Amino acid sequence: MGGAVSAGEDNDELIDNLKEAQYIRTELVEQAFRAIDRADYYLEEFKDNAYKDLAWKHGNIHLSAPCIYSEVMEALDLQPGLSFLNLGSGTGYLSSMVGLILGPFGVNHGVELHSDVIEYAKQKLDFFIKTSDSFDKFEFCEPSFVTGNCLEISPDCTQYDRVYCGAGVQKEHEDYMKNLLKVGGILVMPLEEKLTKITRTGPSAWETKKILAVSFAPLIQPNHADSGKSRLVHLPPVAVRSLQDLARIAIRGTIKRLIQQEALSRGGSGLKNPPRFKRRRLRRRRMETIVFLDKEVFASRISNPSDDNNNSEDVEDERREEEESKPSELKPDPPINFLREKVLSLPLPDPLKYYLLYYREK
Repeated sequence: MGGAVSAGEDNDELIDNLKEAQYIRTELVEQAFRAIDRADYYLEEFKDNAYKDLAWKHGNIHLSAPCIYSEVMEALDLQPGLSFLNLGSGTGYLSSMVGLILGPFGVNHGVELHSDVIEYAKQKLDFFIKTSDSFDKFEFCEPSFVTGNCLEISPDCTQYDRVYCGAGVQKEHEDYMKNLLKVGGILVMPLEEKLTKITRTGPSAWETKKILAVSFAPLIQPNHADSGKSRLVHLPPVAVRSLQDLARIAIRGTIKRLIQQEALSRGGSGLKNPPRFKRRRLRRRRMETIVFLDKEVFASRISNPSDDNNNSEDVEDERREEEESKPSELKPDPPINFLREKVLSLPLPDPLKYYLLYYREK
């Protein structure tokens, strides 16, 4: 799946392309996509493909195409404080983006069949929390992952505001998926080769919308050959935050508001980083012949003796234009973590400062 938009040179350019193609349509979704670099969820030897609009699979590790994740995030209509269940949570990439929107009072759970993928997801989550400046720009709802088959979730589990299934669902399992939703909740899943959005409008009432045609690997059926018994999946309990943790959230929120107010008074943009500046090379393309054939257009180039001279002149012109533009180019300053700087400047004991920063070393 994928290939709907052009590849990007980096994560931001990929998001620019997804916005231009109307896969990303809301500011909340855009912020979440920009905050987490897709390449961080690839194995090192495959990172060259991270910014292509293509799915990636290596062993049990899998990432859907960016255009698919964009449609999923938009269809879920996420809001702070909601509960979210990710069936087939994989690398945790989607769950982490969702967590940036849910905020500290949301619920973020994932079920993954393969234990090695759970370990991979935990490593990537730990890397994000410890190293990403985006962690300090949001209040994060950290995902919790459990191992098991998502078709064997315990019947006494809580229901969720939002549910996503990342594998193909057959018609026979549609009601099972629907029952995971609260009234007013939204379920997004590939159902019979269509990415489908289902909204629970009442105890027994549903609205269904087909989003786009997709091709997903089907859900793996439970295997009871060994014991003959179902292995029920027990989802994590909904944790109640401690008073100390609530105080940390409140203090960090207050500091962020102060930073924003100070930046606005100076005409700045607060916690946001300066805009990126990227050079776009202009490439000259010459087409001497255009042929119309059966509603298609073919452009062909007729060579002539002066082509070689013209090509060399074009290359020289491009080189000269680039040289002339260098002095006027603006390069962005390195990103500044304003929250971290403000916390470290407070007249507080070091242990309290580091607690407010979640003991992050960066």
